Amino acid sequence: MTKVAERNLIVGLDIGTSKVVTVVGEITPDEKLSIVGVGNQPARGMDKGGVNDLNLVIQSVQRSIDEAELMADCRISSVFLGISGKHISCQNENGMVPINEKEVTQEDIDNVIHAAKSVPIAAEKRMLHVLPQEFSVDMQEGIKSPIGMSGVRMEAKVHIITCANDMAKNIVKCVERCGLMADHLTFSALASSYSVLSDDEKELGACVVDIGAGTIDLAIYANGAIRHTAVIPAAGNQVTNDIAKIFRTPISHAEQIKVKYACAMKSMVSAEENIEVPSVGGRPSRSMSRQTLAEVIEPRYQELFELVRDEIRKSGLEDQIAAGIVLTGGTSKMEGVIEFAEELFQMPVRLGSPIGVCGLTEYVEDPGFATATGLLMYGKEMKQQQLDVEKVSAEKVGNLIKRVSSWFKGEF
Repeated sequence: MTKVAERNLIVGLDIGTSKVVTVVGEITPDEKLSIVGVGNQPARGMDKGGVNDLNLVIQSVQRSIDEAELMADCRISSVFLGISGKHISCQNENGMVPINEKEVTQEDIDNVIHAAKSVPIAAEKRMLHVLPQEFSVDMQEGIKSPIGMSGVRMEAKVHIITCANDMAKNIVKCVERCGLMADHLTFSALASSYSVLSDDEKELGACVVDIGAGTIDLAIYANGAIRHTAVIPAAGNQVTNDIAKIFRTPISHAEQIKVKYACAMKSMVSAEENIEVPSVGGRPSRSMSRQTLAEVIEPRYQELFELVRDEIRKSGLEDQIAAGIVLTGGTSKMEGVIEFAEELFQMPVRLGSPIGVCGLTEYVEDPGFATATGLLMYGKEMKQQQLDVEKVSAEKVGNLIKRVSSWFKGEF
């Protein structure tokens, strides 16, 4: 098996409540991201984005990694890891610094971002992301990239995402116990937005709503930058539990019924259509109307979408998401969900599947793979930034050597 470094591979690992997805991407010579391997295994030991049983999670991760390695014919050593859970929180902050050499350099940008993120956070929290929104140089506001601009002082607005330290340690521990290294921890909704949103939607304003099994992750964009993030600790598992309780059927069968026959709007289902519902304790299966199933599911989706609507209103950005809402994640695939969401939110809603990748795309063209594919895209951008920083550092060293050697030539 070839090593990751030799083939310029990036690996995204999404440890969800219901499934563990590993996606291996290769950066091609023309800088495209090609999918070369996918591992998709049921998750055990996870609840609402948090680790419940360390050993069960490790087993699920190992199986997913093994499957992806086999398909990609490589040995995975490090991954970009997604994280979610109700412990995730966000805040917007400002920072200001004087411009050193009358012209903005990368060093000035680093300094102003450092000033913006120098805010007190709780001891049990850690910073996940510090995402620049825009810069101001003197009186000029709304600057996306201020490098090379002249001025006296610069201000930056940033979006800070924090998470609970212990929660992050637990999920990283699961990866490390599989003999892997976590390159970077990334908030799941941020990763999903990388794979499902177009640049136009980010500019116009859009809200990514990633509905998984345990959590709903939100990321709101406006004017090309992320403005608000949140996690709602309720999602698809509630729908499955409702089906199991009301129809008195085992959880595993309730999940199958949800995937195969469920519809989020009862008005879209014919009353004549019947489905077989397995019973518990060896009792015979029963025949039930599919419309009855929709009547159970619709109130739960209404409740979930109302929680999302409340969060959008709380952010104060409701009027800024002109491109509407992009639903993604496994629980968003159900029939009738888009129509129901448009009715409730009163704005455009579409289903988001990963875009902007090539290779084995048929394996990831599904809302359930949005986070794992987005982790690859995020990882690619991180690696590029790292290369740019190293290039700038090398140029600085080169210039210093030139200056020192010319000084020596002048002296002797």
